[in-house]
Amino acid sequence: MHKITLLFLLLMAGIPVIGSTTISCTDLAYAGRKLNFYSYSDPIAKESNPAFILQFDNNGKSSATVNFKTTGFVFCDFDIYHGMLFIEPGKPVELLLPPVHKKSFADQKNPYFSPVAFWFKTKSNNQLNDQISDFTQQFNRLTNKYFNQLYFRQSQQIFDSLVWFIDKDFGNIKNETFLFHKSAKLKMVEAEAFRLKPEQIAGFFINTKSKFWLSPEFIDVFEKAFTNQLSFTANSVKESSLRDAVNQANLNAIQNFVKTQFSVSGELVDLISIKLLYDAFYSNEFSKSAINKMIRNKKFTQNKNRIIKEAALRSATKFKFLQKGTLAPAICLQNLNEQQICTNKEKTKFKYIIFADTEMIVCREQLKYLSKIEQRFQKYLEIFVVLRNTNLKNIKDFVEANKIVGTKLIDKENKFITLYKVKSFPQCYLLNEKHKVQFTDTKSPLEGFEQQFGKFLQNELFMRRRNQSK
Repeated sequence: MHKITLLFLLLMAGIPVIGSTTISCTDLAYAGRKLNFYSYSDPIAKESNPAFILQFDNNGKSSATVNFKTTGFVFCDFDIYHGMLFIEPGKPVELLLPPVHKKSFADQKNPYFSPVAFWFKTKSNNQLNDQISDFTQQFNRLTNKYFNQLYFRQSQQIFDSLVWFIDKDFGNIKNETFLFHKSAKLKMVEAEAFRLKPEQIAGFFINTKSKFWLSPEFIDVFEKAFTNQLSFTANSVKESSLRDAVNQANLNAIQNFVKTQFSVSGELVDLISIKLLYDAFYSNEFSKSAINKMIRNKKFTQNKNRIIKEAALRSATKFKFLQKGTLAPAICLQNLNEQQICTNKEKTKFKYIIFADTEMIVCREQLKYLSKIEQRFQKYLEIFVVLRNTNLKNIKDFVEANKIVGTKLIDKENKFITLYKVKSFPQCYLLNEKHKVQFTDTKSPLEGFEQQFGKFLQNELFMRRRNQSK
């Protein structure tokens, strides 16, 4: 009771509680804006967890308080940027922001747009993030300077020189997070320059503490070492039995392979096993039901290590999301007349959902073709067009001028575009009457949906009539 009272008094007095950190920023150019910061759920599924929000007032001031028990990594995607930040418990941070640089029209429409990654600097210029930012600039300068000698000539002497220069400039920094960051960046260069095999890279992780597993440098090296290794090895002549182990959901065999192949033990075996199974699932080379069964094993989902547990649970959720036969989230948005419409209301027809952006020529042509699809299948098919929120007047003008059919919905906050993980437009889904996903790869109007659905519908109606006659 006394501890609770003391905590309350500290909060009322404005004194930071141990572990709490204040992140602040003042920049008039960002007045009225909001920056959302996230952390990674795990190093495999890499789902985004909300961390905190910097809400700027009209004077460009913002502040947020977070509680981290250990140094944690967060990131923020805004405009053309991907900003990265380490938060140390109890150490306030006053951020400096880059100049406002909105995405161009071409950037907004480009599904392969890559943001400019940077480490946030602070006003004090002597914190962990400043050190990492300075290190990154020097590291990039040196690797660019010696690029040919490293990556084409594979010069060990040049790599040793790179290490020497880095230690010369940053060898006096003893912060544990910085030291891991530095070692991981150097390991990545070494792995790429000397074409290291996965088993040669794996040794790097043996003494790595799990608190670093969510840092971007760990994830980069981890991906380099283990991406698609189960598929690669199972396709070799020597390891054909590994394919049988996966398809028979023999988790013990998979983990024994990990231990032997990469000379690792303990928690690393579990983390690497999940990574191998995750990639194998999306390779479409193995039994998905078997992988699903293994990823849901209590060894993973009830693991004492929170990150391993989260990696398994998030992977299992991703495996199920929008897969054939799974229930798709209902889309509830306003139409062009500001009436709320939900895609799961009608229970008697299949639902063709197309996410589109009317500012893109390819989407306009796709939407124009919907009238032919409706004419042919209107008895069995309901069409929903989920539109990216652009200029509302232009959307209405286009829809009216071209008589675009279907229920048009505006995703004003990109809520369902994000939920459905739409990476490029158009993107389409076919759901059945119960709102369950029907195809794993639904064609767009001009890419053959008419033929795809026509063939499917013919077989489906035949099977239903036959079942009714029994």
